[in-house]
Amino acid sequence: MASTIHARLRSEIVSLARKPGEPLAEKAITEAYGVSRTPVREAILRLADEGLVDIFPRSGTFVARIPQHGLSEAVVIRMALEEKSARLAAERATRSQVMVVQAIVEQLRESQAAGDQAAFHAADEHFHATLAEMAGYPGIWALVQQVKIQVDRYRRLTLPQEGRMQRVIEEHQAILDAVAAHDPDRAALHMNGHLGALIASVEDIRHVNPDYFAGGGHGD
Repeated sequence: MASTIHARLRSEIVSLARKPGEPLAEKAITEAYGVSRTPVREAILRLADEGLVDIFPRSGTFVARIPQHGLSEAVVIRMALEEKSARLAAERATRSQVMVVQAIVEQLRESQAAGDQAAFHAADEHFHATLAEMAGYPGIWALVQQVKIQVDRYRRLTLPQEGRMQRVIEEHQAILDAVAAHDPDRAALHMNGHLGALIASVEDIRHVNPDYFAGGGHGD
């Protein structure tokens, strides 16, 4: 039961259904899920270990704010891992694999047209996971998933930006075109540009949502 509650709360936090800084009341959660407090406490402790919840003994439990330095660090790690993924995919991709990933890019376009940010996010994830499979090292994506949880929260904030979804589609298409052309250097370049663009817009996103962030960069 604790695992189920943990998964649901985690999904709500990462999707921003529960906002950074928002209180997490054990009593309300137990009533909403129809469970005792014990599994709820266990779930909250796991979320705290993941950096998604802050527990203050005298003031309560809150959804953690997005740590700006941790965000930058996670993107740098992603870039290191996924640059290699892009290079290997460009070396090894078959025509049928490229067609599969092109279909995922079309899913991104359809999600944009429908204004469905959740579907857009899911297709984005599918693109990167499939690229790692094309590279022959799906474990690369498994490693990325371990470090990108704060990045996922931040990415949800970027999607409403004007033109953001279109830029993401173009970046994915550029990566795929390089992979299809069997050009590892160009694939790596476009992957780094795609991921680096996340960090480039942090200050703008923070300006719009100042209460959602903690810390201010490398010196914090």
